[in-house]
Amino acid sequence: MAFIMKQLQDTSHLFGSNAPFIEELYENYLADPASVSDTWRDYFDKLQAQAGASVRDVAHGPVIAAFEQMAKRGPVRTVVTEGGEDKLQVAVLQLINAYRFLGNRWANLDPLKRTERPQIAELEPSYYGFTEADLSRSFNVGSFHGFSTERATLREILEAVRQTYCGSIGSEYMYISDIAQKRWIQSRLESVRGTPKFSVEMKRRILERTTAAETLERYLHTKYVGQKRFSLEGGESAIVAMDELIRVAGSLGVAETVIGMAHRGRLNVLVNTLGKSPSMLFSEFEGKAASDLSAGDVKYHMGFSSDVMTPGGPMHLTLAFNPSHLEIINPVVAGSVYARQVRRKDANKTQVLPVLIHGDAAVAGQGVNQEMLNFSQTRGYGTGGTVHLVINNQIGFTTSDPRDYRSSLYCTDIFKMVEAPIFHVNGDDPEAVAFVTALALEFRQEFKKDVVVDIVCYRKLGHNEQDEPMVTQPLMYRKVQQHPGTRKLYADRLVAEGTLAADEPEKMIAEYREHLDRGELLYNPVLSGHNRQYSVDWTPFLKQPYTDEADTTVPVQEIKRLSERLTTLPEGFSLHSRVKKIIDDRAAMGRGELPIDWGMGENLAYASLLAQGYAVRISGEDVGRGTFFHRHAALHDQKRERWDEGTYKPLEHIQDGQGGFQCYDSVLSEEAVLAFEYGYSTAEPNELLIWEAQFGDFVNGAQVVIDQFISSGEAKWGRLSGLVMMLPHGYEGQGPEHSSCRPERFMNMAAENNWQVCVPTTPAQIFHLLRRQMIRKLRKPLIIVTPKSLLRHKEAISSMEELANGRFQTVIPEVENLDPKKVKRVVLCQGKIYYELLAHRRDNKITDTALVRIEQLYPFPADEFAKAINQFPNAKEVVWCQEEPRNQGAWYWLASRQHLVNVLGTKRKLLLVSRPASASPAVGYYAKHNQQQKAILEHAFGPIQETTPQSPNL
Repeated sequence: MAFIMKQLQDTSHLFGSNAPFIEELYENYLADPASVSDTWRDYFDKLQAQAGASVRDVAHGPVIAAFEQMAKRGPVRTVVTEGGEDKLQVAVLQLINAYRFLGNRWANLDPLKRTERPQIAELEPSYYGFTEADLSRSFNVGSFHGFSTERATLREILEAVRQTYCGSIGSEYMYISDIAQKRWIQSRLESVRGTPKFSVEMKRRILERTTAAETLERYLHTKYVGQKRFSLEGGESAIVAMDELIRVAGSLGVAETVIGMAHRGRLNVLVNTLGKSPSMLFSEFEGKAASDLSAGDVKYHMGFSSDVMTPGGPMHLTLAFNPSHLEIINPVVAGSVYARQVRRKDANKTQVLPVLIHGDAAVAGQGVNQEMLNFSQTRGYGTGGTVHLVINNQIGFTTSDPRDYRSSLYCTDIFKMVEAPIFHVNGDDPEAVAFVTALALEFRQEFKKDVVVDIVCYRKLGHNEQDEPMVTQPLMYRKVQQHPGTRKLYADRLVAEGTLAADEPEKMIAEYREHLDRGELLYNPVLSGHNRQYSVDWTPFLKQPYTDEADTTVPVQEIKRLSERLTTLPEGFSLHSRVKKIIDDRAAMGRGELPIDWGMGENLAYASLLAQGYAVRISGEDVGRGTFFHRHAALHDQKRERWDEGTYKPLEHIQDGQGGFQCYDSVLSEEAVLAFEYGYSTAEPNELLIWEAQFGDFVNGAQVVIDQFISSGEAKWGRLSGLVMMLPHGYEGQGPEHSSCRPERFMNMAAENNWQVCVPTTPAQIFHLLRRQMIRKLRKPLIIVTPKSLLRHKEAISSMEELANGRFQTVIPEVENLDPKKVKRVVLCQGKIYYELLAHRRDNKITDTALVRIEQLYPFPADEFAKAINQFPNAKEVVWCQEEPRNQGAWYWLASRQHLVNVLGTKRKLLLVSRPASASPAVGYYAKHNQQQKAILEHAFGPIQETTPQSPNL
């Protein structure tokens, strides 16, 4: 960089206002060295060589940065360059680039025409010193693609850039750093001046789609008066966009499209894009739709799937189920798409397409979009780009003042963080909408990155059909009431240009309404009976009764073989000394020389499943190594010379033909990443999917995913998921944000066997629990409250025999040889506190108190619990002992549901030992933590001052 700066400073003709001209020449040189003169090519070749660039365009960034800096500080000099061009030639190139950068500000985007065109000096010829006399002067057009020759008059150039960048399409892409992407967009836009030239057949199709969108909304408005449907009226061009998207995607080889959207226009997309029968929709409006779901959901949250024919062959369409949390569906769709791409071995990411439809206020306002965009190009989460459609009704929620619901110029500015091109388009120009949608899709397929179509439209009705927008938006809605509608405007245009007869548009409406009266679609795209090669059969998992039983045994010899594979490294692979000790110890465990610890038990569970053909995916912020240095599923060569080399994952090398293994350290996100994994799990039942929180407390950041999807997805939508959440938990004096995964929240939402909540305390338990999750023909989410310090506890170990021939024990009864008749008290506990209670009992030689571990909190194992308790007929006191405060943890749930009381009956007293009720999960003072922990242990075995009523009303 220093050399380039000196070289440029020594070369006076590169100063100031000439910089854009030089930049233009340099970009042309990078694209094609032969496109510039010999003098310039020789100069740029020297720059490349002397800057040490090994690839032609590596030095582009520093050179351009140098140009920009020089342009800022002057002095300004202009020179006569080759071919006799003077300073006006440089100005022409500046003017063209100004329209590429800023032309969108003058574009005709708003159907309501509510704002005046802003004053932008850079778009005026006079800004560059041009006069009226210069309009007829001929200039080189540089890289502009809209001319058949290299030269044009200034008048022609001005007309071309304004047609291209200031018409119904406003483009933003010049911030993209990749030259090839910018040139690609320029060639597509500028070659047609931003104005598509469609055939008569295509124009008729566009009007048919617009008519279908409007007619359905008006039909529902009159047939089901006052019912919520979140109308698409004013944004009908979104249906045109979806139609063109699917048509073009099919021709480009897309076989599956997964769509995510909130409620605005959803019913219209269901019917007019996915081909849902209107009769089915009418039944939902009338409350006649039969469902065996325990809860169900409102009609504008429901998903749907179908197979449709495209120019490239059949395509499977899926509209994901969605709660009212708007943008939260986006990473769910990404996860579902990723799973389908893995299943298809679609390494190029071209066969499965994610499409997300946003609202203008939500896309700017909800942070999950930033999280999702942040992982959109990463290895473990990137889907090859998403096509984003924004139904931009310019108002957000009814009561919003546009000054209050975002700080950026456009609602789509967030997408600039990943350099996604953004195409703003006037929704009243359906042809322009179709054109940029196809352009966006082609860009995505070519460059494998996100792209945005911002359909600027309006909303004819209120936020819902019971809302009156005139109350808070009188100015806007006077404009809306005067608007004839997108369909009418486009129909009139086609009639005026002679494409349609005057009566054809009304005939289209009448014909569509006739079919709606019969509950049918006029244009039904759905293929019946189509058998998809990559479909997943969920039938074995449907309507299965819950069971805790599964044969999770693995022969000893197989465990030894798997251990050997887990601890065999490539020749010359250099481990960190601490990791080498762990791997060496694991090898000894596999030989039976050491007991198995937690990390080895967990890895053996994965290895055994992979050997049986199941796939495994682990995701989270520190899952390769493990936050607490226990997993080491990804090993790192300490002698590697490049950051992207020298990583070895033993679980990828278990045996030939094994299941696929993925292990990715995620971006620093809980909400979007957990939503991604949930989406993945709903598309793939044959893969063990694990998301691990760095600390269990951090799951707070993903609460909406837990509430709206994981806990209730089956009850609302019938969507099964076998997702596993690992939440490190344990009170070790690390303060309020590093102690509790808030198990009380999961317990409060536990009902209808919606998920499992387990607290395993031994390596054998985690081994069998993870294996059980896949081997049972049952797919339920699994919440595992995992340990931290317990990972290396000297007594939290298991024998190879326990792994080989054991099972997951929902309750672990007393394991020491106490005299059952002398036991007066049974302490029920879970997790780390068990080992502390055990140590306290031994240190104080207590023999009249038994310890029983409840390893599965939900579904509560009443029978196993009863067996463990009834071993001690003389125990009149049963204590629930937990580390969490009284108002947290599992206590309130267990007591209020009377799970414990129902087994204990009236002859045993139920007591509680816990921390005092607290607004915070844990204390921040280490001394106070120790004081509380000591009190818990003492009270568990000694006098308990406070008793708990045996009542569900606590």
